[in-house]
Amino acid sequence: MINLTQLNGQAVVINAELIALIEARPESILTLTSGQKLTVREAVTEIVEQVVNYRRRVLSPLRGIT
Repeated sequence: MINLTQLNGQAVVINAELIALIEARPESILTLTSGQKLTVREAVTEIVEQVVNYRRRVLSPLRGIT
């Protein structure tokens, strides 16, 4: 799960596994695997960094990495 902020300032938590596409505009538009779109304040690079960190947290116990 990653923490993002909608344009209205509302915090949301998104399952990173459900992100299918991220579009870079002045804001970032996430398209989820369901087809639902979500516009957030964070830059694409920040979202990608959060997703990578999430995947590391999830996968590291499986690999014996701390």
